[in-house]
Amino acid sequence: MTDIYAAIKSDHDNHRALLKRVADTSGASEDRKEAWNEFYCDVKSHAAAEEETFYSKLISKTWGQDAARHSVHEHQQIDDMLEELNNADMSSGGWLQKFKTLRHDYEHHIDEEEDEVFERARQEIDDSEIKGYGDRFRARKEEERSLIAKKREDSLED
Repeated sequence: MTDIYAAIKSDHDNHRALLKRVADTSGASEDRKEAWNEFYCDVKSHAAAEEETFYSKLISKTWGQDAARHSVHEHQQIDDMLEELNNADMSSGGWLQKFKTLRHDYEHHIDEEEDEVFERARQEIDDSEIKGYGDRFRARKEEERSLIAKKREDSLED
């Protein structure tokens, strides 16, 4: 059975590595496109699964409501930047500037989550209450990955 904290942290570590890979490339190279696409899809599916599993548990605790709302708000801001970058020319200086902002904001978000939210959640949520959530998170993330194109299409219609 996968621990929810370990599952989320594993994704975060992968996201940090992908951000570095993107930053270490230039222009609209195939390496940049590949790393960006992997990052884009993984973060989108990760955030949705995290909200539906981990944050839904946090919000059930009085102390967790503010933390969950704050994190979900940051997810929305990051998602907006992901979409802007996904629709922009990777070879432009503007793309790189926006990417640097995204990287800074995202790394701040995941550091805050790991250092503050996880610590408090571990103190307040008994392991028996959250047992199996890591597996639920992974399964939901896979479902969300298959919905990325559909959600993007629906968003464009709004």
